[in-house]
Amino acid sequence: MELPFFKYQGTGNDFVMIDNRTGFFQSSQELIEKLCHRRFGIGSDGLILLENAEGYDFRMVYFNADGREGSMCGNGGRCAVRFAHDLGLFDKETSFIAVDGLHEGVATEEIIRLKMGPVNGVERHDDYDFLNTGSPHYVTYVDDIQETEVVEIGKDVRYGSKFGPLGGTNVNFVQLLGENHLSVRTYERGVEDETYSCGTGVTACVLSAHLREGWNGPVTVETLGGTLQVDYFEKDEAKFDDIYLIGPAVRVFEGSVSI
Repeated sequence: MELPFFKYQGTGNDFVMIDNRTGFFQSSQELIEKLCHRRFGIGSDGLILLENAEGYDFRMVYFNADGREGSMCGNGGRCAVRFAHDLGLFDKETSFIAVDGLHEGVATEEIIRLKMGPVNGVERHDDYDFLNTGSPHYVTYVDDIQETEVVEIGKDVRYGSKFGPLGGTNVNFVQLLGENHLSVRTYERGVEDETYSCGTGVTACVLSAHLREGWNGPVTVETLGGTLQVDYFEKDEAKFDDIYLIGPAVRVFEGSVSI
């Protein structure tokens, strides 16, 4: 069987995208892991199915590169909005459903503006913060992000005694560059490596920095794959609503692969 697919990326976070509105694609962990493999498959940080959903423009179903269905992916959500826009499912504004609930998006030629889910609390510690922005995120601060051993430290935290029994966590490293300006690197669970960018991770880092520095949004974030912005409203102490992840999402290529 020939499987038609599309490849999209958002600040270097890349995804295999499949238009599954007819329900033809029957996924399995082994197949998805193979498709995402960078040596033996198409190569990506994850795979996203775009499916029908009553009352919404579409449903986004996200799988990590290890083939397991994942929690919410922010850059994946932005790429899904671009994909749906390219397919003609909406003109400018959209609403869709994902594993963590309703999301809204706005598409322009340059950027995708994605509304994230609300955040209802941040676990704060002296040397790190922990919060869920659709996926769980550990956020710690460093003086020199270029010299930080992201994979080695990230693995220790992700599989450590505190987070490992709970299914693990994504691990983010933040350097403050100036007012409303961060640099972020992320070790992602499911990919089990550093990625060029992580949307839910960037969002978590901005909310953490707001609590520590008192900044108002939008905040600009530099990642290995490019620049994102996060805007937000703190409705109560450490509780946030109207959170938006803003940045580019681009179609890279399309093709078909034998499965």
